[in-house]
Amino acid sequence: MSFWSSYRALTPKTRLIFGVGLMAWASVGMWMSPEVENALGLAPTKEAQEELERKLAVRVASVEKGER
Repeated sequence: MSFWSSYRALTPKTRLIFGVGLMAWASVGMWMSPEVENALGLAPTKEAQEELERKLAVRVASVEKGER
């Protein structure tokens, strides 16, 4: 039996509780991740963050369409 069919076999109330629990777990993870990164020393330095933003900057160049 696949995961999807197992999920669909649950009662609607159980699926609702499962979904809300999953969203709560994800929210707690997103809320706690900066604190965990800082505690483990994995947070980027200010210089590294600025370098990443500089490398990821989107540059748009306009090209004029030539006549035929």
